[in-house]
Amino acid sequence: MAQLAQPCRPAPRDIDLKGSWSPRLWREIALIAVFYGAYTLVRLVIPHNESAAYVHAGQVMRLEHALGPNVELALNRALLRMPLLAKAANIFYATAHFLVTLVVLVWLYRRRPRQYRWLRTSLLLATAIALVGFWIYPLAPPRFLGGAGFVDPVTALHSFGLYSSPQAGSLTNQFAAMPSMHAGWAVWCAVAVIASTRRPLVRALATLYPIVTVTVIFSTANHYLLDAVAGITVMAFALSAGLILHLRENRSRPAKDHEVTNKTTIADSPGGRI
Repeated sequence: MAQLAQPCRPAPRDIDLKGSWSPRLWREIALIAVFYGAYTLVRLVIPHNESAAYVHAGQVMRLEHALGPNVELALNRALLRMPLLAKAANIFYATAHFLVTLVVLVWLYRRRPRQYRWLRTSLLLATAIALVGFWIYPLAPPRFLGGAGFVDPVTALHSFGLYSSPQAGSLTNQFAAMPSMHAGWAVWCAVAVIASTRRPLVRALATLYPIVTVTVIFSTANHYLLDAVAGITVMAFALSAGLILHLRENRSRPAKDHEVTNKTTIADSPGGRI
């Protein structure tokens, strides 16, 4: 008696659990674009309280003098003795803050989707907190305090910079300095890269980046020491909050993935089809 042919049973489909961690690209682009647009708009519409900004600058200077030497002024004077380096620092200040952060975000999304989620959330949270600081504590940067000995290298050397023209300066709030997001975002980039790779050279470069950034923001007279401390503190809080949310999601994710795998296997089996 001929043996009845067994029905061909399709193999269970593989579930791309790694891919399930990666948010949709269009949604991420929209989220970041909308958030950055709102961030830029809020910076512009914050009242430019110039008198309060200079009062706050005096408060910061007095507090720093009470705590120790004026690191910013020493670095500013040293930089001005090296015009080529000063011009490079101006370009770095105007461009690296945005470009490096964007490159790290894209790299995380493409290569480290599990890390991307919580690090993206941390970056957005820290930036939102910074907006509150810009609103309640407008602060004149050191380059506005010529009487205290600071010199703006962009103006002094007639070089390219973030505020190299009146038109460029009018597109942002130059009193939005406390906390320093140049320092905060640089620390975020370093943490993001170090947490996502084991390559010693890449980790070393990531560690060096915030050190260079902080040195640049001081030497170009764009920020005070306390600005940087505040920016790093805000970012540390945001990173901690983002990591806690990530760990909680990790604990719930295996159960959800196991449930999805079971449902898919049942649906692919002959008994699971109607």
